[in-house]
Amino acid sequence: MTGGWLRRENASEWVLPRQGAMRVEARIYADETTIEALEHDVRIRSDWSALEQVRNVACLPGILEPAVALPDVHPGYGFPIGGVGAFDLDTGVVVVGGVGFDINCGVRLLSSPLTVAQIEPSLDALVDRLFETVPAGLGSTGKLKLSVDGIDHVLRDGAAYVVEQGFGRPDDLDFIEENGRMDGADPAAVSPLAKQRQFKQVGTLGSGNHYLEIQVVDRVLDPEAASAYGLEADRIAVSIHTGSRALGHQIGQDYLKEMVKASAKYGIDIPERELVCAPIDSEEGRRYLAAVACGANCAFANRQMLAHLVRSAFERVLGAAGSDLRTVYDIGHNNVKIERHTIDGRDRNILVHRKGATRAFGPGRDESPPAYRRVGHPILVGGTMGTASYVLRGTEIGMAKAFGSGIHGAGRALSRKKAAKKFWGERVLSDLGASGIRIRAHSLRSVAEEAPGAYKDVERVVAAAAEAGINRPVARLRPLAVIKG
Repeated sequence: MTGGWLRRENASEWVLPRQGAMRVEARIYADETTIEALEHDVRIRSDWSALEQVRNVACLPGILEPAVALPDVHPGYGFPIGGVGAFDLDTGVVVVGGVGFDINCGVRLLSSPLTVAQIEPSLDALVDRLFETVPAGLGSTGKLKLSVDGIDHVLRDGAAYVVEQGFGRPDDLDFIEENGRMDGADPAAVSPLAKQRQFKQVGTLGSGNHYLEIQVVDRVLDPEAASAYGLEADRIAVSIHTGSRALGHQIGQDYLKEMVKASAKYGIDIPERELVCAPIDSEEGRRYLAAVACGANCAFANRQMLAHLVRSAFERVLGAAGSDLRTVYDIGHNNVKIERHTIDGRDRNILVHRKGATRAFGPGRDESPPAYRRVGHPILVGGTMGTASYVLRGTEIGMAKAFGSGIHGAGRALSRKKAAKKFWGERVLSDLGASGIRIRAHSLRSVAEEAPGAYKDVERVVAAAAEAGINRPVARLRPLAVIKG
């Protein structure tokens, strides 16, 4: 990559023109601070550069213009996190690195009619009950124990299977991406080891950046969309952030090995070894897509079970008043799926990879719940334990410029390793407690790795997405209490 890499289009949109082996240009939606950091990593020849990764994605066969990086962009495995790559179904490829190892990691948002004043007297008891009720941390096990037959039902039917077992409400399914079940899932495409690793993990939060937060809607920014979503200022909400756990990770590991062979078999000239891939319509490509659908369904089932546990804890502490927790939306941000988009003025099916990026469809799309179609479905954006999260919505500009994609969080500023060296878990807990945020954590190292200072400023990231016009802020959610693995 040569100097003078990026051309500025406007305040929050930058272009990396085609050069070398790039098949399409890349577009980065970000503010100047993020761009300076991206270019700095290239100048110092960093081993892990998100801008180099965006360039490499733009070199892949069959990619459609442009390769996209969103305001929360940072380096990932092969694809940057905060990256979007869309591919032609006939000439394109499917890339394990374009999904990552936590398939369909995502967020479920629950809303409550209760206010802060109503739950404040019971908040400590509620946090303790949630900490006891929700399995979290490395190696945690869930209430729903599965056999081989049972895990196959989860992989095929997703959240619907969990509801059938009596955990949750049938109307939850109306407010989950894909109604909680991705088509095309084939349990035969998932290894026995991956299934075995998940027998006891449905209904577990996990560790790392996964969390459960009690929040308050502290600001409504788009009254029309907030009204459609049922979000009101000063009302309590709960966010659940987790994914497909060990099963998704094992699927990633299994197919990474397969794609190494497939890349050689089909003579694909990959720009970087972490971008091994296969043609979409190859045997390997089809099997991987079937396995990803299984992983996605497992994640939907996991969050469905966790929502049931959250409701149980609320009802146990708050009585009948705590039982009314409605699913606002549940959406993933590590996925690959076939979608219909307008390309060069023509509607066509394409394969969209989103790695640390969420679907962000604007108004009028049939994929949104009927109650949300007028405004588009919610985008659920995690912040940090000490700042805020956001609900956004998609726009027509985002549909045209970013394949209907949106930011998924603040985005890391420091790797977990660097964060663990810089921050002390005890000090992070003390600082958060002093600011009035209750924290319950299974690991002090996890607290240090996920310290607010390890992340970008979520306000800046949201502002960049809004300024670029690809996402529109709807509501700001402030944390009151956090459960960490």
